[in-house]
Parts: sequence; C-alpha cells; structure tokens
Amino acid sequence: MILCLDCGNTRLKWGLLNADGAWHARGALSLLQIDTLRAALIGHPIAERVIGCNVAGADNAQRIAAQLEAAPEWIVPQREQCGVHNAYLQPSQLGADRWVSLIAAHAMSDRATLVVNAGTATTIDLLEANGHFVGGLILPGLDLMRRSLAHNTADLPLAEATYTPQPRDTHAAIVSGSLEATVGAIERMYARLKQQPATCLLAGGAAAELQPLLHIPVQNVDDLVLRGLARIALSS
Repeated sequence: MILCLDCGNTRLKWGLLNADGAWHARGALSLLQIDTLRAALIGHPIAERVIGCNVAGADNAQRIAAQLEAAPEWIVPQREQCGVHNAYLQPSQLGADRWVSLIAAHAMSDRATLVVNAGTATTIDLLEANGHFVGGLILPGLDLMRRSLAHNTADLPLAEATYTPQPRDTHAAIVSGSLEATVGAIERMYARLKQQPATCLLAGGAAAELQPLLHIPVQNVDDLVLRGLARIALSS
C-alpha cells in the first residue's frame, strides 16, 4: 500500500494506492487539520511507502511527517521523469505540483495538453504530445486577484458577485474582470499549442468557475496531482 499526499496552499489531499494502481481510499483535510491525518487513516491498511507533493512549506511538511510511520518522499522536479521532459532552465525551480500534474497529464492523453491548476495561484502549462513541457505561466488565483484589489486600493471592496459579461456595478466588475483575465490567459496559451487537436486539463478549487467560460476543449480533473503521484510511485 502506498500513501500519496498532495499538500497545497489550502488543503492536504491523500490517497491510499493499491499495488495494481487502484485507489483503496481517498480523503482531504484543511491545512489546519493536518494533525488529524493519523486519525483519518485509522481503519485503513498501513502504507509501506509515502510519496508526496508539498507546496505549503517546510513547517507543514514536518507536521505531516509527525503523523506517519514512514518518512514521506517529497517529489522534486527532475529534468526527465515518467516520459515528461522538463524544459525549465533550472528544473528543480518548477513547482512540484506543476511537475506532478504534467506527469499525470502525459499519462492521461497522447495529445498536446494545456495543464491548468486554478488554486491560490493559477498555473497554465504547455505540454507537447511527446511529453516535452515547454513552459508556462503563473498568475494570481481568482480569490487572490479580488483580495489584492481590496487590500491595495482605497475605494475598492472585497468583491462578492457572479460573473456577468457587461458588469454594471463594482463588485461584478471585479469578479468578472478576474475571471476574464484568467480565461483570456488560458485561451491564449491554448492557442500556442502547435499540435492540434489538443486538450485542456483543468484542476483546482476555481475550476468550476472557469470551465463554463472557456471556449476550448476542457476536462475538469479534480485529482490531477494524486494521479501524477500514483504514476510516479508505480513507475519506481
């Protein structure tokens, strides 16, 4: 049994993986609940191996390790792994969650793929059909865009509204502007994929807000990082 851990900026997702690649169980905790991970795993088979992706800092990595019998193997991006080639100038500087998501995407499709993780930050990565990751974007997530306007301007509020194509009040203008900016970046990057037909894999907490506005082939994959971790674990 292998325990896969996806520690993001807001949640810790976990999955117990059988040797045949099937999930035995999965769950999620907020970062404030990390200290209950051991309790969440009670009643499930003990994992002989723990593999994880952590973008939430060393303190949270230590808190997770304290809950486990086996020491976690934290993924560090490589120049090449599981058929994916990393074109970053310094491969280890690529976010671990982005790298693992690219590995999952390559395993899921033989097409060129745009890999989008829409969470605290939004990342938009270009993956060619042959597994070459050629580059990508990082921009503030939807909530971060809204909060930055509220915190760094004198008169703009922390906006709560629904999307509208032609906003006529300030809240709707901020919410719609954040969505339009993100959707525009995704669609511009999709157009740069040289190999067509291509697809877009969309993950993260803001995926449900973005998907209806995208005019490209898109698939919402909530567990993209866990899928990538499973691929790495089974290949090694």
